[in-house]
Amino acid sequence: MDIKIFTNLAKKFKSSGYSLYMVGGTSRDYLLGRPITDFDLSTDAIPSEIKVFLPEADFTFSHYGSVKLKVGGKNVDITTLRQEEKYKDHRHPSSVCFVSQIKLDYSRRDFTINAIYINDQLEVFDFTNGIDDIKKKIIRTIGEPNERFQEDPLRLLRALRFKLKLGFEFEETTGRAIKNNWDLLEFLNPAKVAEEMAKMNRIDPLAAEKIIAEYSRK
Repeated sequence: MDIKIFTNLAKKFKSSGYSLYMVGGTSRDYLLGRPITDFDLSTDAIPSEIKVFLPEADFTFSHYGSVKLKVGGKNVDITTLRQEEKYKDHRHPSSVCFVSQIKLDYSRRDFTINAIYINDQLEVFDFTNGIDDIKKKIIRTIGEPNERFQEDPLRLLRALRFKLKLGFEFEETTGRAIKNNWDLLEFLNPAKVAEEMAKMNRIDPLAAEKIIAEYSRK
């Protein structure tokens, strides 16, 4: 089973004195019973500590607390738990501080359904009622929607992609904020926008075109 990729890695982290959690789309899809295509994981270990027992990983972006590797043909992203200061350029936080507790990490994430942590015992930690939103099939930002989209406008496209992928609806203020902040996409690297558009087109090109037209109109 795909979940063994996580549990086996978690054992390796635990034997070295660290914790590992599923989070983001991985924990969301696990709870929905959907296939896990890639693994989004978080840990209290910093990259230099991970390098000791996982030297085969890719540490190119370790200064951001991100470590990548391939296991069983799956992409695995491992990110050190962190807190972020205000965003300086509609994309990147002005500073990042590594932390050791998941309760300090969740508030930087985009949507409640992506802020659910699952540990090596498959215990669930949910600080934003994300499980309720999954049950109700709702996409809701963590915190004030306009602020979250202004921090990083790529979240606008991610929100639409999740709607397409999951068949969920937007919570009212979240949906309204997407329309109100659509113009912020001009601040993004066009390559990043194209990448998200391509992901939506792979789900359903006609539905992607329709939803973009709907939310790009004022």
